[in-house]
Amino acid sequence: MIATENAQATNTQVDASRLRKLQLAGILSGFAAGAWLGAAEAPTKLVNLGISPVIISLLMVSGVFLARWTLPALIRGTTQMTVDARQAPHLILWGILAGCLWAVANTLTVFAIRDIGLSVAFPLWNLNSLLGIFWGWLLFRELRGAEKSRLWSVLGGALVMFSGATMLAVASSAQSGGIAASRGIVAALAAGALWGTMYIPYRKAYLSGMNPLSFVAFFTVGELGMMLTLALFDTGSTGALVKQLSQARDVLFWLMLGGFVWVIGDLFQQYAAKYLGISRGIPLSNTNQLWGLLWGVFVFGELHGATSGHAAKIVGGSLLMAAGAGAIALASVRRGEHANWQGARQREISRYGIGGEYVRGAITGE
Repeated sequence: MIATENAQATNTQVDASRLRKLQLAGILSGFAAGAWLGAAEAPTKLVNLGISPVIISLLMVSGVFLARWTLPALIRGTTQMTVDARQAPHLILWGILAGCLWAVANTLTVFAIRDIGLSVAFPLWNLNSLLGIFWGWLLFRELRGAEKSRLWSVLGGALVMFSGATMLAVASSAQSGGIAASRGIVAALAAGALWGTMYIPYRKAYLSGMNPLSFVAFFTVGELGMMLTLALFDTGSTGALVKQLSQARDVLFWLMLGGFVWVIGDLFQQYAAKYLGISRGIPLSNTNQLWGLLWGVFVFGELHGATSGHAAKIVGGSLLMAAGAGAIALASVRRGEHANWQGARQREISRYGIGGEYVRGAITGE
């Protein structure tokens, strides 16, 4: 009976009209994610006041924790979250793992912002889009069955993004030079690698039918646990950690607000990944780098005093990466590719014994 139900769920096709609506929902979610995620990083510039990057990340994650256990409960209700956990309990562990990766990556971004600035660090860690494309193709059958024009649009967009990132890295090294710039570039790229890998649990969750509002609640357990571990390791003792947190109390509100804003952006990003896949949803949400450029230039004056050539390279590299992300994200999923996704869904159903009716929601967006 369960096998028959699972087979029916797997063979469910989405009609053309419904697929277009899901695509539109995913695209709008991706753009909204970019705006909110871009704003969320602004408070991390407080690292320039001499506050430890680890403390900044811990306080931001505390805001994330509060938001991820309040917003989902208010919107979806605790009963539905419990139902999701019972239907796919394996995703609790995957969510915690993703949260651990996010916490480490977020801490690295604070180091990167300190050393090379918001306007440069943002697009460098957004190379996670390229890793997301690779994992989507390798593990979840994304881009398979896609029309050649759309496949080349994704590959061409990836090449453009890489070129833009190279321009930014070269410009940053030439302008500031020294160990600090190199350290900032490495931190930003490492954050991108961790975030790119973090999207594997995202996709597993939505192929299994998990609602994004439920998944992020499990996700934050890993975030807070990992950040507390990193903070204790960095400070050396509980007493030293409490002392540093006390010294940062004047900026507590802004850092926790940054975490809260991040959650709103991440929720939009989750829906983009759900309806477009990680190979398209993540690049589209990474338009946050344009918002990071605006914050860095107009609010924090990061290019003040820079030569015209250096400023042109920074702005040009950011725009080039945004153009590549747009080409990738807007290469819409058609029925042929969408049907290929069902192979990945069937694997999740068979591996974890998930009910077919539950998974149907992941296919139709219900």
